Order: sequence, then C-alpha cells, then structure tokens
Amino acid sequence: MGSAFAEHSKSFRRRALRCCQQGLGKMINAMVTGRLKALRRTKLYDLFAAAPLIAWYGYCAAQMLPQLAQQIALLKLFVRTDPSMLPATLVFRTVSEVSTLAFLVLLVVMFTVRHIPQRAAPGFYPRFAAVVGTFLSVGFVLLPPQELSDALYLASFLLVIAGTVFAICALLVLGRSISLLPEARRLVTRGPYALVRHPLYLGEMIAVAGVALQYRSAGALLLLGLVWGFLFWRMKYEEHVLFQSFPEYGDYMARTARLVPGVY
Repeated sequence: MGSAFAEHSKSFRRRALRCCQQGLGKMINAMVTGRLKALRRTKLYDLFAAAPLIAWYGYCAAQMLPQLAQQIALLKLFVRTDPSMLPATLVFRTVSEVSTLAFLVLLVVMFTVRHIPQRAAPGFYPRFAAVVGTFLSVGFVLLPPQELSDALYLASFLLVIAGTVFAICALLVLGRSISLLPEARRLVTRGPYALVRHPLYLGEMIAVAGVALQYRSAGALLLLGLVWGFLFWRMKYEEHVLFQSFPEYGDYMARTARLVPGVY
C-alpha cells in the first residue's frame, strides 16, 4: 500500500514538473517572441536591415567616382581647347553618370533615415520578387558591349538621363517612406505620386531600357523583360500591403494609374 502510494506520488510529481516545464517554456517563448517583435519596430533594427543596401549603393557610388572624374576632366579640356570638337556622346555620358551617382547617394541617405514600417507583406515570394527585381539589372554588365551609332548612343543616354532624373524626383517626394521589400511606412500621394502610383519604378524602367539599348542583343532584351516583369510583380505586392495598411489607398488607386496616366 505504502509502495503504491509512493509510486503514485512520484508519478504525480513528474507530471507536475513536466507541466511546469512546458508552461515555463511557453512563457519564455512568448517573452522572446514579444521582445523580437518589439525589436523589429525599432529604428536600430530597421537600420540594421537596411545596412546591406546602404553598403551596396555606397560601394556602387564609390566605384563610379574615378571614371566620372576622368570624364569631367576631359570635358574641361575640350572646353578650354576647342569646344566645337566636344563630342555629344561624352556630354550625355557624363550627365548620365552624374545623375546616376546622385540617385545612388540619395538612396543611401533615404535608406539610412527612413521611417519604421507599419506592416510588411508576409511570405517568401514578395521578398524574392523585391530582391531579384532590384539586383537583376546588374546582369547587364555581364553582356558583351555592342558597337552603336552616335544616334543610338544618344538615345540610350537620353533614356537613362530621363529615367534617372524622374526617379530622383520620385525618390525626393517618397523620402523616408522608401523600402526595398513590400512594406507600408507612410502613404505618399503628392508630386509624381499624384499622377501615377509607382513613379519611382517608372523612372527605373525607362533608365534600364536605356542601359539595355547599349547592349542591343537578344540577351539584353530578355534581361530587360525579366527586370520589368519583376518590377510589375513588386508593384502588385506593394499595392496589396498598402491597401491593407491605409484605408484611403483604395480611393487613391481608383483615381491614379499604375504607371501611365490614362493608359495603365
């Protein structure tokens, strides 16, 4: 009798201990999850998340400086010696690279000071589309350059300049609401955003088309189509998360085009 009671008491204590351990484990997990969620809502975490992008855009800007300095020096030489011999392609190339450099520097600044996100699109595919769509255009440098006429070179540089300048204007208005992933930070509906919902992407699409023209090949055309395709994919995810986060976004969508007023 005493032995049975002792065994029952031990079994009861084991079950009670297991229950306490499970309850303590759940409590610890809940505390850790809560702390992580709170951490993700801090500016420090957001800055840490943006650090790879800040480093990448900073690196790209730094890589452009030596060649850009040489081109500016060459421009000055032509102006001082014989301005009539100044090649138009050199002028447009320099303006193109200056605008691209300004865009990269502005990206570094905005990703550093941007607002904390209120909501993000869940799942793998929104993140995949955002990352691939952002960095896929780097693939153009792997393609062999093509010999182009002066007219095609000028057309290419004009597309790059127009797209980059438009993207800079959009980025200045978007400001601290910028994001790589589909996230809702602040709703921006002024400036170019009063005309179309994705002016920054529109500028990037035009600029990338200008870059693709410089490589004029089936591979460049295919890569351009992929870049544009991922950008359209990103737009869909971003609109979804903005619609969930801001009640007024539905009315905004109804009165604005996605990319081209009156067309699309």
